[in-house]
Amino acid sequence: MTVIFDSAEREYFAAQYPETPHKLRHQMHGYPLLTIDALAALGEALPAASVEYNKGDIPVGIDPALVPANGLSIGDTIRNAESSGSWAVLKNIEQKPEYADLLLGMLAELRPHIEQKTGRMMKPQAFVFVSSPNAVTPYHFDPEHNILLQLRGTKVLTQFPAGDPRFAPDETHESYHIGGHRNLVWHDSMAEGGTEWPLMPGEALFVPVMAPHFVRNGPDVSISLSITWRSDWSFAEADARAFNSILRKLGVRPKAPGRFPHENKAKAMAWRVMRKLRVG
Repeated sequence: MTVIFDSAEREYFAAQYPETPHKLRHQMHGYPLLTIDALAALGEALPAASVEYNKGDIPVGIDPALVPANGLSIGDTIRNAESSGSWAVLKNIEQKPEYADLLLGMLAELRPHIEQKTGRMMKPQAFVFVSSPNAVTPYHFDPEHNILLQLRGTKVLTQFPAGDPRFAPDETHESYHIGGHRNLVWHDSMAEGGTEWPLMPGEALFVPVMAPHFVRNGPDVSISLSITWRSDWSFAEADARAFNSILRKLGVRPKAPGRFPHENKAKAMAWRVMRKLRVG
C-alpha cells in the first residue's frame, strides 16, 4: 500500500496529538474503492443501520427529527450526488474486508505516535461522506479521535474548542453518553468562537474527541474519508460523563471530567460497575 502520511506529516501529527486541531497532507489519491460508483455499490451492500442520508440543504442547527429525507435510495443518492442535493455517510465501512485493510493500513502509519500519547489504539472505524454541492453537515460532536481526509471537491469544517461548555454544555455531553443524539443546539452567537478549516483534495484535518463542528460543502461534489479510533482516555472521559448524568439526576452538580492528560478513572469505573450490574 502507498504511504499515506509521509514522515514529516507523521512527526507533525505526533507533536499536535491528541488535543490540537491541525491539518495534514495525505497521498490518498485515485483509490478505486473510493470512487462514486464504488461507494454507491458499497452503500447498497452495507446494512441499513450503516447508512445515513438526507437532503443537504439544511441549517447548521437542526433537530435530528426534522432532518428531511431526500426520497431516494442510498445508491441513487450517491450516483446522482451532483444533482440530488443530498448528504450521505457510509458508516463502519471496515465491515467489508477490503475497506478494513485500507483503514488498518492507514492507521498503522500513525499507531506508534498515537499509542505513545493516549495508550492502546482501540475500535478503529472508517466513515465515508458523499455530499452534493453546498450541502451542510449540522453542528454536532463525535466520541472518537478523528482524521478527516478530503478526496474530492472542497469543504469548510468549522470547529469549536473541545470540552468548552459554551459550545456543548455538560448536560449535553452527559445525555449523549447515555444514548442521546450527536447533533447539538446551535445559536448564531456561538459563531465567533469557531475556527474555519478549508479542505481541498490532498488535505486532512485532525478533529479532537468531542470537538463540536459543522461542515459546509463547496460548489462541487465532495468525497471525504474519516478514519477514527478510541483510546482508554477517550473511553474514560465518556464513562465519567455518563456517571455524571446519574449524579445530576440525584440533584448534584458534578464537576466535568478533565481533558487529556487528566484521569477520570474513579467516575469511569463507577459507571462501568453500574452498567455491568444493570446488564446482569
